[in-house]
Amino acid sequence: MGDVGPSLASDMKLVSVNTGLPREVSWHGRIVTTAIYKGPVDGRVALRKLNLDGDRQADLIVHGGEHKAVYCYPLAHYGYWKKELPGRELPMGMFGENFTMDAGKDALLGVQGLLEDSVHLGDRFSVGTAEVVVTQPRLPCYKLGVRFGSDDMVKRFLASGRTGFYVAVVREGEVGADDEIKVVAREPSAVPVSEITRLYVVKRYGEAEIGAVRRALGVKELPQSWKEYFRKRLRYASVLEEIPDTR
Repeated sequence: MGDVGPSLASDMKLVSVNTGLPREVSWHGRIVTTAIYKGPVDGRVALRKLNLDGDRQADLIVHGGEHKAVYCYPLAHYGYWKKELPGRELPMGMFGENFTMDAGKDALLGVQGLLEDSVHLGDRFSVGTAEVVVTQPRLPCYKLGVRFGSDDMVKRFLASGRTGFYVAVVREGEVGADDEIKVVAREPSAVPVSEITRLYVVKRYGEAEIGAVRRALGVKELPQSWKEYFRKRLRYASVLEEIPDTR
């Protein structure tokens, strides 16, 4: 882990803490169990290694666990989606996030923090009395479509690049709305969350992608499932390089 370095922004804060328990809903003629319906919590909430008090995941195979203890989503993205989805109400927690965060703005650089292109794998933040570390972007499943009542929402969400990110809990504590978010340390490998998403969806790796993947593989906080996926992609890219172009 690297030094603290420059702050992402001077006024980053937690706008809303959202929790929810699994519930059954009807979707395309069948019953689906999902915990994507999150809502704001009043007061302070205990943040533990696996989740917030009062929050659960329905499918523990693809959701939850230490590397997905908390899902974070920037408040700035709500403005984008209000334009994309006119007339739809978008209360805090609408995207299934636990933390709705104000990205803040650096007074000198004029850039927002806590967005996917400025947050990196391995970055550590303090919030309330807890400390968290960035582990991976969110890859939406069909249940986001359930929440929005639209099958194409998953595709639109991923294509937008506004995925948010997951964090693991380094130190348990209590969190609440209006808590300041502070940078504790920045990861020297500096692979942005947005780049991880791009590396996941891009069809073919060139030199730049291979270099970025190798840097990502050196970040200990990146889960093994992601590392296995990227190693397979690297092996496939190596095979393609050995195949002569006969066109």
